[in-house]
Amino acid sequence: MRVKRGVPARAKHKKILDQAKGMQHYRTRSFRLAKQGVIKALRYSYRDRRNKKRDLRSLWITRINNASRELGLSYSQLIAGMKAKNINVDRKILSDLAVNQPEAFKAIVDTVKEK
Repeated sequence: MRVKRGVPARAKHKKILDQAKGMQHYRTRSFRLAKQGVIKALRYSYRDRRNKKRDLRSLWITRINNASRELGLSYSQLIAGMKAKNINVDRKILSDLAVNQPEAFKAIVDTVKEK
C-alpha cells in the first residue's frame, strides 16, 4: 500500500514559508527559494551572534578614544595608565561612563594623568 505524503509535506512547507515571512519576492511564495533563504539566514544569524561581540567591543573602544582625546590623552595611553595605576574598569563600563557620566570619566583620566 502506498503512503501519500500530502499532510506532512504541506506542514513542512508551511513551516519553512512561515520562517521566510519577512523576505522579499519569490522567497515568500516559492518553497525552494524560501528554503534556500531560510538556510542562509540561519547561517548568518549564527555567525553574527559571534560578530556582534566584536562589533560592540570596537564601538566601546572608539567611544573611549574620542572621549579621552578630548581630555588630552590617547586611548592607548589611557589604558596603559589605568593598568599602571591598577584601575580595573572594563571597556564596556568605561564607554558608558564616557557617554553618560563625563565627570566620572574625567576623574579617571585625571587620575591616570597624575604622576
